[in-house]
Amino acid sequence: VIKKNYIYGNIKHQVNIYVKVYTNSPFLVCMDLALSQKEVIDPNYLWIGPNGKNLKGQSYVNLTETGKLMVRGFQESMSGSYTCTLSYKTINTDIQEEREKFKTYKFMVYAYREPDYTYQISVRFTTKECRLAANGQFFEELKKILNDLISDLTCHVIEPSYKCHVIKIPKHGLLDELFVTFQVNPFAPGWEAVCQQISYDCEDVTNRRVQEARDLIEEFFHKQTYVLKHEFRNVPAIHYIDHSFEVTRIDSCRPGFGKNDDTHNDCASCCVVCDPGTYSPNNEVRCRICTSIRIKHYGAKSC
Repeated sequence: VIKKNYIYGNIKHQVNIYVKVYTNSPFLVCMDLALSQKEVIDPNYLWIGPNGKNLKGQSYVNLTETGKLMVRGFQESMSGSYTCTLSYKTINTDIQEEREKFKTYKFMVYAYREPDYTYQISVRFTTKECRLAANGQFFEELKKILNDLISDLTCHVIEPSYKCHVIKIPKHGLLDELFVTFQVNPFAPGWEAVCQQISYDCEDVTNRRVQEARDLIEEFFHKQTYVLKHEFRNVPAIHYIDHSFEVTRIDSCRPGFGKNDDTHNDCASCCVVCDPGTYSPNNEVRCRICTSIRIKHYGAKSC
């Protein structure tokens, strides 16, 4: 029976494993799956960590007598190669011969985080004409309404903008429309207070809140269609265009982390710790290559 939280070694190639920061790793098994189904005589296990030290007796690991390794409270600096050498005996009872065998298993373990979510939203409104002063006033009022709507979630609207364009509709004349774009961001002033009861960076909490904020804003615009149809005798000059709501998720990574589909395709959507030789100083999605000096550790924030 293969247990869910066990990762077996492979003598043919290294095994890549991704562990969310501040959580415990799965158990790394110092044995391949085929061997684990057989009788193993006098097994001995030697685990070596990324720093080249023997992991036996280290306070941050759980090392079982059957050679299984768990790393507790995983952090960026714990990333790297975990190698286990298994020695065991084979006995030929016919000639009373004992032989010692050795197998080595390599696990590459990487810290990762969930990306921070921001939502890019675009909507459109009709207007009487593009030169109307009321267009700017309407835009300012719309920003206030949206920010008030999501302020309880410590989210806010960032990078708001609008442009007015003249649209030619098939079989109709010309229409003036406002194209409004903005982003919904989870880091409004006071967001840190949301995380005070959590002992680690709380991207899960901020991501959940910004998803709720996105849903509230989507619901707000969908209600505009109902209100226009049922509560207005005379439709306002500036009003929401039905079905114009569009949303795109924008991911960003915390400093020291980045996405890399090529080297980490098993965790392509994750923000994986930057490899030695690379760094990320801000919230970019990819780690940069450092050319001036040789970075030897994982999770570098500067070059």
